[in-house]
Amino acid sequence: MRIGELSRLTGASVRSLRYYEEQDLLRPLRRPSGYREYRQQDAATVRGIRLMLAAGLNTATIRELLPCMTDDGEALAPSCAGMLPDLRRERERLGNAAADLLAARDRLDTLIQAASRLGPADPSECDAVTAPR
Repeated sequence: MRIGELSRLTGASVRSLRYYEEQDLLRPLRRPSGYREYRQQDAATVRGIRLMLAAGLNTATIRELLPCMTDDGEALAPSCAGMLPDLRRERERLGNAAADLLAARDRLDTLIQAASRLGPADPSECDAVTAPR
């Protein structure tokens, strides 16, 4: 199948499919004309790539994990426990990033509460703070 058909089948944009190939996540066959030729198994690979991207994994990690994935008929699924350390490492990284975002939100809430106690906004007060001296 050609790239447009794979795009329709998987919901991935043509641009994304080219990017996956660029990142060595997807390896289509090449016709003598230079056109990419995708196999049915590439659709499962694309769905697996999209699942792992949605889970917060970067393409380098996905490239490492793809060999440990098999097509279960609907999508790619883990096929070896050897990928557990990588998955746990990525989960910890995401947990730390989430904690950082929550801390930033808490600091923003503090600023919002302080600003809320000031009463109605007077635009001239804000101008005085941001005006060059």
